[in-house]
Amino acid sequence: MQRLAFKMKLNPGQKNTYTKRHNELWPELRQLLKGNGVSEYSIFLDEETNTLFAFQKISGEGGSQDLADNEIVQKWWDFMADIMEVNPDNSPISIPLEEVFYMP
Repeated sequence: MQRLAFKMKLNPGQKNTYTKRHNELWPELRQLLKGNGVSEYSIFLDEETNTLFAFQKISGEGGSQDLADNEIVQKWWDFMADIMEVNPDNSPISIPLEEVFYMP
């Protein structure tokens, strides 16, 4: 089992919209993630900075960050682009984080 973490940036005032959209996560996206080894996925918000901290447990080599060519993922990016900082292709600007401590 591998653990991945990364951060993203939410636009100011978008917490409720972001939360609502994730609470209503598309079944096909949930299935895609689980089918690609993502067994756990949590996202936390630092409201002072609007920084989103994401954590995933994955089996295999990659997590959600490796599904960029998938049509469902691209539609999700388009759906979320109005409330987050994104790249020109609407993918979230995502910065990988290095694990510096782990206590099993």
